Amino acid sequence: MSGIAVRAASEPGSGGRSRGGGGSLWVLLRAWVAGVAVLAGLTVPLAVATPAAAQTGTFAYVANATSDTVSVIDTATNTVTTTIPVGDTPRNVAVSPDGSLVYVANADSDNVSVIDAATNTVTATVPVGNAPSGVAVSPDGSLVYVANAASDNVSVIDTSTNTVTTTIPVGDGPNGVAVSPDGSLVYVANANSDNVSVIDTSTNTVTTTIPVGDNPLDVAVSPDGSLVYVVNTFAGNVSVIDTSTNTVTATVPVGFAPNGVAVSPDGSLVYVTNGFSDSVSVIDAATNTVTTTIPVGDFPRDVAVSPDGSFVYVANGNSDNVSVIDAATNTVTTTIPVGDGPSGVAFGPGEDERTPTTLTLKAQKQKKKYPYALGGDHGGLTLKAKLTAEGLPLEGKDITFTNAVLLCTDTTDERGKATCEVPGKQDKDTCYTASFAGDDTYLPSTVTLCKKRDNDKTDLLSQLPSLSEVPVPALSPLGASA
Repeated sequence: MSGIAVRAASEPGSGGRSRGGGGSLWVLLRAWVAGVAVLAGLTVPLAVATPAAAQTGTFAYVANATSDTVSVIDTATNTVTTTIPVGDTPRNVAVSPDGSLVYVANADSDNVSVIDAATNTVTATVPVGNAPSGVAVSPDGSLVYVANAASDNVSVIDTSTNTVTTTIPVGDGPNGVAVSPDGSLVYVANANSDNVSVIDTSTNTVTTTIPVGDNPLDVAVSPDGSLVYVVNTFAGNVSVIDTSTNTVTATVPVGFAPNGVAVSPDGSLVYVTNGFSDSVSVIDAATNTVTTTIPVGDFPRDVAVSPDGSFVYVANGNSDNVSVIDAATNTVTTTIPVGDGPSGVAFGPGEDERTPTTLTLKAQKQKKKYPYALGGDHGGLTLKAKLTAEGLPLEGKDITFTNAVLLCTDTTDERGKATCEVPGKQDKDTCYTASFAGDDTYLPSTVTLCKKRDNDKTDLLSQLPSLSEVPVPALSPLGASA
């Protein structure tokens, strides 16, 4: 998500510092581009609204910086259904993975509004650092990361308590923030120090700092976590970071004053908003080249791609609307009026069209090689899982077996079955889990089985009497009858 990195000290509530002085970058850019448009007699053409085959049950949330609100767009009709008052100067917005909560970074009130998506009301307000400009949610929804532009740190919010549990120092003027798909890393674009901080979420410390272009304002991670895209506003380009080496492997020229970036769900395309060019650059991720430039509204600030990749929503800061781009044709099909100064946009999760799956799990004791009394193997367990979809077995799917640690992975056969041999004697309270990660066609599933012996039962070996306890019958003299 993009946002403003710095503001003038004289700007109300900012407490920030401007790059090179002279006031708020947002205010300067907005005023400058408006003046140029008037002098040139330019007008921004608005596309004629046409019915869009948007996703059922999907909502887009737009942070309106000037009107201190969030617009809720029903993507089935591309209309604003609700407007929610939030804090002062909302810069950006992020949605929890399950779509139940919406988090809004309010730059001039130094807090985050938490919106209940079911009721579209603010249920909590969380104080954070100075001038929060970027916000992102962890993949499991348990944490929210907030980039505080004027205090040079990142606030970590525990979503179960809505409290800041950790504050992590980063670079100068942090603005954009993004989390890796596995939740292990957080990438922060530091506008004033021209670099990206990489945070290890297991320790909440910056482990690497990567130099990028001039004035990086926003950052996005590819779906597989292998690449990070950083928009450098003053340089007019995008830095492409290889996450395996934490180095910039490519620099892609785009439009004038790029400030927002988003990646398609399949990772094949990257969308960049160009503030002064009033356009969106479409980058082919395979070649790192711009293949298309799409005219949108006045000073586009942020961009988001729908969960199915079909549409791209662009928040136009100076024309107070959202352009809807059809990703198949790269044309604007609808323009949606929202609040004043739209600054951030994010989608809730779409309906998952993949087929649900079911896993079952059984545990069977392995046969003993030798009797216990002869000191033989105590055996182990055979875990047997079965994967089905709509009642039919699924073949060729990897099943992972764990019991706090990885035990093994097996591929299902034509009956949908996978097995795992667990050698050795097992603790009586151990639980075993079988998991299917899911794929493009089938949803993931998991099952846990706990095998607990009765407390009054003990191991067979312990039940055997000692030799001293074995009764020995008395022997009669030879020839005598018993």
